[in-house]
Amino acid sequence: MNRLWFQLTLGFALVALVSIVTVAALANSRARSTFRGYLAQNQALESGLVEQLAEHYATHGSWEGVEALLARGPGMGPRPGRGVGGPPWSSMALADAAGRVVADAGGLVTGPVLSARERAEAIPIIVAGQVVGYLVARAPPGAAVLPLAAQRFLDSLNGAFWMAGALAGSLGLALGLLIAWGLAAPLRRLAVGAQRVAAGQFDERVPVAGPAEVRTVALAFNNMAAALAAGEAERRHMVADIAHELRTPLTVIQGNLRAMLDEVYPLTREEVARIYEASLGLGRLVDDLRVLSLAEAGRLDLHVQPVAVGPLLTREAALFADLAASQGVRLQVEASDTLPRVLADPERLAQVLHNLLSNALRYTPAGGRITLRATAGSSGSVRLEVEDTGAGIAPEDLPHIFERFYRADRGRARENGGSGLGLTIAHQLVRLQGGTMGVESAPGQGARFWFTLPTARCNTPEAPGI
Repeated sequence: MNRLWFQLTLGFALVALVSIVTVAALANSRARSTFRGYLAQNQALESGLVEQLAEHYATHGSWEGVEALLARGPGMGPRPGRGVGGPPWSSMALADAAGRVVADAGGLVTGPVLSARERAEAIPIIVAGQVVGYLVARAPPGAAVLPLAAQRFLDSLNGAFWMAGALAGSLGLALGLLIAWGLAAPLRRLAVGAQRVAAGQFDERVPVAGPAEVRTVALAFNNMAAALAAGEAERRHMVADIAHELRTPLTVIQGNLRAMLDEVYPLTREEVARIYEASLGLGRLVDDLRVLSLAEAGRLDLHVQPVAVGPLLTREAALFADLAASQGVRLQVEASDTLPRVLADPERLAQVLHNLLSNALRYTPAGGRITLRATAGSSGSVRLEVEDTGAGIAPEDLPHIFERFYRADRGRARENGGSGLGLTIAHQLVRLQGGTMGVESAPGQGARFWFTLPTARCNTPEAPGI
């Protein structure tokens, strides 16, 4: 089966099986070896060999001639009060107090000196309260069959090992199945949710549950679905807004043409001029939409170069000087001559300033003031501001001021208020040039539109011109 839960369960089962077989085999081998060693040592103790070795050392003062005594092994017959000695199936080796091997009847010790483990497992030989040697008693590999009772005990112990392994394997398989099912279930829900989103159901959400990694994926999926839903809603609103904005100039053009065909309006230059002006407004809206779509897609051609900010502000202010004077508005520029140049497209930067100045003049009453300001920003940037003393912007309008077709003054006529795309385009142009844009305003206190641009690497002060 090509299912994740089945593959995970099979993997858990194989890991459990290999682990159980390995552990059981090692435990069986270790138990058999340890039990044989225990029997060998017990046989040596029961036979009285340890006492005989101690007596030999006490008599001779050394281990000289001990080989003959050791070769007899533990199976030397009965010992008073201890029963009979077993058959000589175990092997013996003897080392002195320093661990040096002095006799090895069965080839048990691999080196001339006992290892730390061999010394720890050996039987100490004590004479007059001092350890004078070590007796190693062990059943060598290939030794004779164990006594019947001992063999039955080992078989029972091995059976317990395998039974415990089978029980642990069954529990591991059941737990593995539950874990695999728990891991696969959120993924199945994600797959179903993805299919529904692909079918256009952007309101689809999946439960955020399971391990941390699965919860992260589910949360990312829900965020993606929410972003797609918001994008789809924005697309529908944009299409509706574009259709609404195009309808006004088209209605004017069609109505005037129909009136001229019905001879309601005379075919004069003045009427043709009205139709021409309406077509120009329609063309500007189409151009704005094209610039905005290219800017949002990052495909708008920009000619970025070092630009001196002060001269650019002065030139833009000069373009609006007559209009500001006719409206009774004072227009001023505040920019230091030591400001570094910024990296920007001069034409697009002028377009941003042109839009902000136009809006400021539209909302600033007679006797008001508009200030173009440039200051050194933080982190290698320059901050440009267009500040007016107009009516300001309501708090509920501030979060939407850069959205398409949004007008804070809903009563302003479209023919006098532009396409509603100017601030949106300005925001995108600043973003494409590596800057950020924002607005600060309060009702009755004017508005301050600001944006930042990165400075040129040369970091040279401004010079006249651009």
